[in-house]
Amino acid sequence: MTAPEDAIRARRRLTNKLIAAREAARLRPFFLADARLITGDGGLILGADAIVDAFAAQFREPGFVAYVRTPDTVELDHTGERAAETGRWTGAGLSGAYMAAWRKVTGQWVIESELFVTLA
Repeated sequence: MTAPEDAIRARRRLTNKLIAAREAARLRPFFLADARLITGDGGLILGADAIVDAFAAQFREPGFVAYVRTPDTVELDHTGERAAETGRWTGAGLSGAYMAAWRKVTGQWVIESELFVTLA
């Protein structure tokens, strides 16, 4: 059985690969329906459909440069059903810190919220 921390890190690696491949629709299963995302500049995106639409819009930009999220830590709650991932992100000449809240739903880890902060 895969440890929860390893499962979350594997899912993050897969999201990075899907972003690099510009496959927005395939990102949908990684988000809860009511997921929330705060962008690096402080914008708020509500709902998995809106998040996937935002990815798709970025992917259509001719100069799109894939960004990568690299986890530093993954911490679980006492029940093993929620986790906090923190790390660094880079892309398109920018970088910063991020935090993601994951929830285990029907045996699969999905993102309930993400916060990105542009620092450089």
